[in-house]
Amino acid sequence: MRLSKLFTKTQKTTPAGEVSANAKLLIQAGYIHKEMAGVYAYMPLGLKVVEKIKQVVREEMEAIDSQELIMTNLQRPEVWKQTDRWDDKNVDVWFKTKLQDGNELGLAWSHEEPILDLMRHHVHSYKDLPASVYQFQTKLRNELRAKSGIMRGREFVMKDMYSLHATQADMDEYYEKAIEAYKKIYERLGIGDETFVTFASGGAFTKFSHEFQTICSAGEDTLFVNKEKTIAVNEEVLDDATKEIGVDKKTLKPVVTAEVGNIFKFGTEKSEKMNVVFTDKDGKQKPVYLASYGVGVTRVMGVIVEKFADDNGLVWPKEVAPFDVHLALLGDEQRKHAEAVYEELMSKGISVLFDDRDISVGQKLGDADMLGMPVRLVIGNKTGDKVEYKERTQQKTELLALEQVLAKLK
Repeated sequence: MRLSKLFTKTQKTTPAGEVSANAKLLIQAGYIHKEMAGVYAYMPLGLKVVEKIKQVVREEMEAIDSQELIMTNLQRPEVWKQTDRWDDKNVDVWFKTKLQDGNELGLAWSHEEPILDLMRHHVHSYKDLPASVYQFQTKLRNELRAKSGIMRGREFVMKDMYSLHATQADMDEYYEKAIEAYKKIYERLGIGDETFVTFASGGAFTKFSHEFQTICSAGEDTLFVNKEKTIAVNEEVLDDATKEIGVDKKTLKPVVTAEVGNIFKFGTEKSEKMNVVFTDKDGKQKPVYLASYGVGVTRVMGVIVEKFADDNGLVWPKEVAPFDVHLALLGDEQRKHAEAVYEELMSKGISVLFDDRDISVGQKLGDADMLGMPVRLVIGNKTGDKVEYKERTQQKTELLALEQVLAKLK
């Protein structure tokens, strides 16, 4: 992609009225646009990051035999009334609206009840189980606080997966597979070393859940981790959890974290209330076991920004960067060489953001840092028939032949 064709521009100053570093940087670099507090539009570069994250998640979900679908954002009250979660006293983040005939509708904040209502049409026998489905959905939550940029929005992209089972044992087994799949996701996204499975409160979902928390100074949670980092407990359930798992609180040290995923075992609680049943081998009808698994796609994007950005701008891990390479042409004398390099890289399957604009050298190099691609390539009067190679996180530059650049990028 040529930067001369990109309609967004980087900004020299940080946006006014924004307190979170992730939103400031993403707006300044042209990745997102703020519509209102907690609500952001994703520009072409930002959307590329979102899609990269989604693809990582998609691959790991399908690796554990989950199938992708997409559900509606409009939700019927009667589905939620069956579990007493239409009531604002039980769920305080609803956005609600009405049809022209006056009937109420909810704007999806979650999909546990609707997925059970949908799956009742497809799950009849034990032979239909287990079943696992997932989606990427824009969720709407009437959050009281929306000051953390895309890490806590009122509108955000989420991957939610739901698994249905005939037995507790089968649900437990799949739940553990999902935990391992989540670990792979965060490893691939570059935050695996500092992301922990935690014992947490279920909030509006259930008494206890497991969260995936990433150490992040901009986070809103406090996590207690033992010295070996094998046990992690969320602050809000510290006393109850340590009693249940038999851990001495004195062995746990506090760290500031951000939630990047959350999973729950509902068991048969919801299916009993909604009468979602299947016929077992013995011919008896039994309630379906349900578990739910969420990854905050745009939230993870914000956490990545907070963790890796430096004083010069964004720093994207390779797996989620909008482009593999930022190619900058300095001066016009080497344009033919730069065009040839651009075409060669693209032909090798390497995605390139090509700064072919007629602007100053300082602005080009500054934008390269601000936009945060993993590798910067420079072609100018001083590079001759070679290419200057520099990784975003390194100070060292190398003057290399194109063949050497290709070898490094592979």
